[in-house]
Amino acid sequence: MKYLESRKNLTGSACGLVGLALTFAGVAGPYWPVVVAGLYGAGALIAPPERPALPDFPDPSAQLDELRGDFGRLREYLGGVELPPAAAGRLTELTELLTALLDPGWVAEVLAQDPEGMHALSRAVRQDIPEAVDTFVRTRWWTRLTPGTEPPERHLERQLTLLYEEADRLAVALREVEARRQESHTRYLEDRGRSQ
Repeated sequence: MKYLESRKNLTGSACGLVGLALTFAGVAGPYWPVVVAGLYGAGALIAPPERPALPDFPDPSAQLDELRGDFGRLREYLGGVELPPAAAGRLTELTELLTALLDPGWVAEVLAQDPEGMHALSRAVRQDIPEAVDTFVRTRWWTRLTPGTEPPERHLERQLTLLYEEADRLAVALREVEARRQESHTRYLEDRGRSQ
């Protein structure tokens, strides 16, 4: 069935019809089947190649579901790590904000349509937060052996603060997108009401 709709078959059939027209015009003579078949074959050979199929990209909501699963695994990991009180508080604020961004609802719908926001959130969940916490866990006992260095707790607090600010900017941007969408819908309804 796929070949019947292919460019090779369509071009070959068009050339075969030209062969039939030549036959009815009396040009092909007794060799008309060879002429029709030859023109069909020539048309199939000169037909442009088939266009490649469009890539099948995953559904943005499926990507969001995967990210939610990864965030759940990250929270399990973070639950088993001991952090100093200030860093733990910062991490709690960050995870609460990420939970709000990933919860199903209008925020997730807007986020699913924002590839840059999805990338930033994915990078935070899958790379930045685990890396920051793991680096702290690995280096905290080394720094106690080397006096005069800045404690890793401060680095972790700064990193978590920066990640929180980035996630907060994303949340603000998503709120603005939703506000613009609501304003646009309001204008549409007002215009529709005026036209009636």
